[in-house]
Amino acid sequence: MSERIKQTAGREQLGDFAPMFAHLNDDVLFGEVWNEEAIDVKTKCIITVVSLMASGIADSSLTYHLVNAKNNGVTKEEIAAIITHATMYCGWPKGWAVFRLAQEVWK
Repeated sequence: MSERIKQTAGREQLGDFAPMFAHLNDDVLFGEVWNEEAIDVKTKCIITVVSLMASGIADSSLTYHLVNAKNNGVTKEEIAAIITHATMYCGWPKGWAVFRLAQEVWK
């Protein structure tokens, strides 16, 4: 297994306001789901980017996951092909929005 993913953003940003959500984010989503070994981290990054794209999420959370994808081996050529493919199913405006963010990440 590769290095375990550890996340603290939930507690840092919402721990006082929403401790249960912070726990679910940091301990369950990132602590358990992201560390599940059945799917490699690069594939999880791709799935996450496409899921956010399909949901119409094009904010800092998508930027975070694009950076995470790049850091886990997704190349510029791969992300361009992934976004193009997903655009055919998710919608043209969503593709444009994600491409704008991806261009910044892969500068």
